[in-house]
Amino acid sequence: MKCKVMGIVNVTPDSFSDGGKFNTPEEAIRRAKNLIEEGAAIIDIGGESTRPGATPLKWDEEWARVEPVLRGLSPQLLGSVPISIDTYHPETAERAIALGVSIVNCVFKEPIRDMAAICVKNNAELVIPCRIGDLPLGSVPMDAGRLYLDPMIGFGTTREEDLEILRSIPELAKHGRVLVGASRKRIVKRLTGEKAHGKDLAGNLALAVWAAISGASVVRVHDVRETVQALRVTAVLTGVDEAN
Repeated sequence: MKCKVMGIVNVTPDSFSDGGKFNTPEEAIRRAKNLIEEGAAIIDIGGESTRPGATPLKWDEEWARVEPVLRGLSPQLLGSVPISIDTYHPETAERAIALGVSIVNCVFKEPIRDMAAICVKNNAELVIPCRIGDLPLGSVPMDAGRLYLDPMIGFGTTREEDLEILRSIPELAKHGRVLVGASRKRIVKRLTGEKAHGKDLAGNLALAVWAAISGASVVRVHDVRETVQALRVTAVLTGVDEAN
């Protein structure tokens, strides 16, 4: 088990979990730096909420949100920690890569071929939505070694479907690097019965640990410090020291 932690920076006013907290470039840049200090191995920056019912943005609106953040990150930071752009707009992806982004995190299937072409041209990596049943991956026109497979927990799924997705991670990991959005998902509240916002950290950590033990290469989370600690302890107990 060797699982990296991707820290989330939402430059949005309407994200379901932290909307508005990091809505200015200065706050988002500070957030990114703090997450790196907490142990994030990758930073994922997004300018559009994908919560249920969110209003879709045009690419130029999205870019207006994230461009100042990307420009405000120092070359030293960009060189030391990979930066991911969370977008389904090829226009945003191409411009973000020009500013130093090395991973494109695309949550929808429709733009994948365009995103793959952009990533191949720029030697970037790509996160694609992929579940058991979506295979083979040969339809994505880029080296499979530069792909991450995201099984998309909580995207239009029921409790039972999410459980099935989580249990399928070991099989999916046989086909490539798996990235799991393991943070503040409805499935945690459904399993714990916790209704209060922000009171289900333990459940989220359990989900991240499960993903790591099951073979995920990356977990995408909001609570970086706590997740890093949980994975380090788990790594020692399973015989793989995450710190090394």
